[in-house]
Amino acid sequence: MTPPTILIADDDRSIRTVLTQALGRSGYQVRSTGNAATLWRWVEDGEGDLVITDVVMPDENGLDLILRIKRIRPDLRIVVMSAQSTLMTAVKAAQRGAFEYLPKPFDLQELLVIVGRALAVSAPAVPGEPVGADEGLPLIGRSAAMQEIYRSIARLTTIDLTVMINGESGTGKELVARAIHDYGKRRAGPFIAVNMAAIPRELIESELFGHERGAFTGATNRSTGRFEQAAGGTLFLDEIGDMPLEAQTRLLRVLQAGEFTPVGGRQPMKANVRIIAATHRDLRLAIQQNQFREDLFYRLNVVPIRLPPLRERVEDIPLLARHFLDRAAADGLASKSLDGAAMDRLKKYRWPGNVRELENLMRRLVALYPHEAISNAVLEIELAEASSADAAGAGNGAKESLVAAVERHIRELLSEHKNGRSNTDVYDRVISEVERPLIRIILAATRGNQIRAAAILGLNRNTLRKKIHDLAIPVIRGLE
Repeated sequence: MTPPTILIADDDRSIRTVLTQALGRSGYQVRSTGNAATLWRWVEDGEGDLVITDVVMPDENGLDLILRIKRIRPDLRIVVMSAQSTLMTAVKAAQRGAFEYLPKPFDLQELLVIVGRALAVSAPAVPGEPVGADEGLPLIGRSAAMQEIYRSIARLTTIDLTVMINGESGTGKELVARAIHDYGKRRAGPFIAVNMAAIPRELIESELFGHERGAFTGATNRSTGRFEQAAGGTLFLDEIGDMPLEAQTRLLRVLQAGEFTPVGGRQPMKANVRIIAATHRDLRLAIQQNQFREDLFYRLNVVPIRLPPLRERVEDIPLLARHFLDRAAADGLASKSLDGAAMDRLKKYRWPGNVRELENLMRRLVALYPHEAISNAVLEIELAEASSADAAGAGNGAKESLVAAVERHIRELLSEHKNGRSNTDVYDRVISEVERPLIRIILAATRGNQIRAAAILGLNRNTLRKKIHDLAIPVIRGLE
């Protein structure tokens, strides 16, 4: 039996060489080229069982070439590679009929697995012309975690399955839901978002399914619910983990039967919607605690998507920060930038509020500070204020941290004595460790105003200045 032939198009000679060798060792026949014209000639001549193509080539965009290939050979599978690792690249590839999208740099073993799958399954249907793309879509990042999310969204544009998005607050769950809708099969219909945590328990059923006139006290008119409003489109149920159990039961019946009945009504209505749910909670744990129905979970969790917190994709922070600064400038605020030290500091911060916190910080820096280039000193003030807010809600955490610091210094002191050193400065060490963050927090609260900070601390201004110098605390000049 003749082995399958794979056609490769990439203007990078080293990539062509690596792929040719790896695929050849796996038993495939391979032909490679550095331009789209040669690939097109091979396809026209009926060659190849699979195409692997780059997006950016010297003579034609690979995504445009996919459409031409699919018109004459709809059964030919195509794998798209790209160093332009954006959501829109993945979405466009899927909309044009690509079997898979693979961002560069890619894992060679993963590509071999994709090739095996592509040659083993039936080809997808011929796609239509893709929807116009908005490169301004605020899903940004080149990290491996974001690439996997882009690929998931791209796959979901051609199918109509229920999706469950899980992620911490501020990671962009609604943005992902909107992207799935905007580039999916139901994009011509409405996108209706409902925050389950924001609706009183007694009104949830009426909110979702609507009610008839006279259904309950105060129901003077018929009201359409979210399911009816979202007909033909997408219903996004945010914070689904906060839905009461009785409403969960009603929602489960709708998902099982595909229809619903308004409160007080008798005639069922078809539930013609795609459901996308989202939560920051661990629903499996909620199931164990009898707070969430297991059968509903499996109805919703058909396609799970996990959004990583910002601390797990640190490499995306510079891209996001620049994007938010540019957006602020486009909204009429001053054009600002971050110096290198400030950008490095952003990467080291924990970002408990995730992408939303980063966006708010960038807008605050643009609005409040006159500096054209935001320095690390300015950034430290804002981050110290954010840290103080976190600490205020930490309860006994601060006390525990202080006790831990004292115990650590005592251990160090005992160790030094054991090794023949006679340092006895544990008091000064602990005080300095507490004093530095205290002064930073007060300076943040006063926006760097040392006169006000000294008054709040009960210190002489010169004493505060000396402590700032001795403890190497960053300050912002000109804000006193």
